[in-house]
Amino acid sequence: MGFIIGDNVGDAGSSTPDQATGGADVIDDATTETFGQKVIEASMATPVLVDFWAPWCGPCKQLTPTLEKVVKAARGAVKLVKINIDNEPQLAQQLRIQSIPTVYAFFQGRPVDAFQGAVPESQIKQVVDQLAKLGGGEAGPSPIDDAMAQATAALEQGDAAVAAQIFGEILRHEPETLEAIAGLAKCYVMGDRVEEAKALLANLTAEQARDQNIVSVKAMIELAEQGIDVARLPTLSAQVESNPDDHPARFDLAMVLYASGQQEGAMDALLEIIRRDREWNEEGARKQLVQFFEALGPTDPLTISTRRKLSSILFSCPITLSPTVLMSFRRPCRSFRCRVHCCSPMENCR
Repeated sequence: MGFIIGDNVGDAGSSTPDQATGGADVIDDATTETFGQKVIEASMATPVLVDFWAPWCGPCKQLTPTLEKVVKAARGAVKLVKINIDNEPQLAQQLRIQSIPTVYAFFQGRPVDAFQGAVPESQIKQVVDQLAKLGGGEAGPSPIDDAMAQATAALEQGDAAVAAQIFGEILRHEPETLEAIAGLAKCYVMGDRVEEAKALLANLTAEQARDQNIVSVKAMIELAEQGIDVARLPTLSAQVESNPDDHPARFDLAMVLYASGQQEGAMDALLEIIRRDREWNEEGARKQLVQFFEALGPTDPLTISTRRKLSSILFSCPITLSPTVLMSFRRPCRSFRCRVHCCSPMENCR
């Protein structure tokens, strides 16, 4: 698999994350006296992020570790300088710091970007990547990023054991990495270790639980707990073929198809139920389709294409009008689901 971070990397000649990124070499503290040297002069060659913080500031305690992590991962393409405004009030006043945390980005002696508050890691990565390009370098993937890519590739290839090993190593170095937590939980689900997957997610905060990776794996767990019997596939297929309006059989067929890895067929089966009777079982087919979307994630190509098909079904005019009806009713339909004007009474539009 190449290298895996931690104790297993020696054979591949790799280093630990701190060694690979330069560690403390890219992170420093500054005062009013050293600001010119550590920020202005240093930014002539390398972009510098300046973090204005204070010991009493709660959001600062959330932001600063993330800044350090992302800057280290940039491998010297960007530097971080931290300034305690309690110790340097004059400097904070000169730079018009009105609230903290505030982060300024300097390049070639001038501020080029800034943001306030405990912004998410993804936004910090975007800023650092832009600064790295501005400075003529590339942030490049960190050892953690490389390991994550290897684990994800192994998972996509169905090798849950190898993926679990790599995700575990990532979490040993960075226990709060939600993508790795979700990845390891998926490995557990694929290995019929659902209870271990649930235990892994049990201590997440409410905010962490809203992460899309976590939402996706929770949907996987719910599906796994339904105990789908894939051996019923031929029987259910025959049932639906003999009676296309057997919605319970088609619904069960969708679940079996999904459990056997035929996700597109599963979604098509649910779409067909919605097309024939969208209100069946209190919109059970649509609700199950949404759960599939959550399990795959919002950016999955199948999620995107199926959402388009679903919208086409839900927002199409549900009736075909005869000339007699057209002559009998002359007012436009105001149903929010109709995209065309028709002359049917509103109660005919579902």
